[in-house]
Amino acid sequence: MNSLRDLNSKNIAAGIASGLLAITGPPVIILEAASKGHFTMSQTILWMFSVYVFGGIYSLAVPLYYRIPIVGAHSITGVAFLATVSSQFTYNELIGSYLMAGLLMFLIGYFGVFSKLIEYVPKQIISVMLAGMITKYMVSFISSIYQLPLVGGVSLLAYFVFYRWNKRIPPMVAAILAGFVILFISHPLNSGPLTSAFVIPTLQIPQINPLSFLSVSVPLALLILSNDAAVGIGALEQNNYLPPVNRAIVLSGIFSMITSFFGGQSANVAGMMTAICSDEEAGPKGQRYMGAVVSGGIILLFGVFAWKLVPWIQALPSAFVSLVVGFALIGVFGNSLSVGLSKPTMKLSAAFTFIIAISNTTFLSISAPVWALVIGTFIARYIENNPLTARG
Repeated sequence: MNSLRDLNSKNIAAGIASGLLAITGPPVIILEAASKGHFTMSQTILWMFSVYVFGGIYSLAVPLYYRIPIVGAHSITGVAFLATVSSQFTYNELIGSYLMAGLLMFLIGYFGVFSKLIEYVPKQIISVMLAGMITKYMVSFISSIYQLPLVGGVSLLAYFVFYRWNKRIPPMVAAILAGFVILFISHPLNSGPLTSAFVIPTLQIPQINPLSFLSVSVPLALLILSNDAAVGIGALEQNNYLPPVNRAIVLSGIFSMITSFFGGQSANVAGMMTAICSDEEAGPKGQRYMGAVVSGGIILLFGVFAWKLVPWIQALPSAFVSLVVGFALIGVFGNSLSVGLSKPTMKLSAAFTFIIAISNTTFLSISAPVWALVIGTFIARYIENNPLTARG
């Protein structure tokens, strides 16, 4: 009951904004990855259910225990990555890959080697790899604006307005909500043929494959740690919190392993959502953790009703899906380019990493993102001879 007394208008608003950030764009990217992997309707719904339910539980349990605004969700960059490799492995091999990625995070947190790992694989290389990996979504994003000029134009206007003048509501959320409104007015949807019965959550059987571990588990864990955990933990530190870094990563690993048995790739520290709830705009410092709890409640409810929401989302026009994905990833894309190209002494390694990642070419049955990380890191360390640090 003491926690309820800590609720106020500011942390509630921050929690709602954070929750909306989790449930507007990312679900569409999950459906994109599931479609490319030829998942069944039940497998797709189970994926959506697991990442949001367990992400929501993380957001309820961890903030209430530690009294800090740490939000849990699944990794949007992780899903964008999976869309590039989901067709290369069987469903059970992917489940095994998710399990091993969670185990990797658990071990990294348990042994306290997070900072050393980030030091060895430069954040610039990880960032530019991610930028190359999602470039195709950005190209489709521009095309979708031409295909749906009214919807795209209004969404773009909303994005720019909120980006420039309103810092409380994420511009991505404003753009997507505006797009939905205009779409419903101008393009009535018919989701009748795509309705689905309630899907009972069942345990999925993981298949451990050394190749899928290398091609999926390793880059997935790195993306979660660098683009979600590091961002969220950094935001907490910036706002004068003392986050339990290793425990947060251990919990991300545990929750992700549990999530994998129900078809989801992760439930981990959420970067931007934690940043929203920990910011000074979220109210008094000692009460901001309730914003994370509010966010967790929204995320959890979305997962519970995934069986109703997935068919409805699948009824959206393909151009609008590309539009939503673009808005969901444009911030990630911009930040990735900014960080990836931030060091003049890493021009060559950044260029090779970007080109390899954007090629999406598999060599020796190993996916392009892995080759991008390996070759980019090799060039940065041994050809350009960069003195790499945990922050640089």
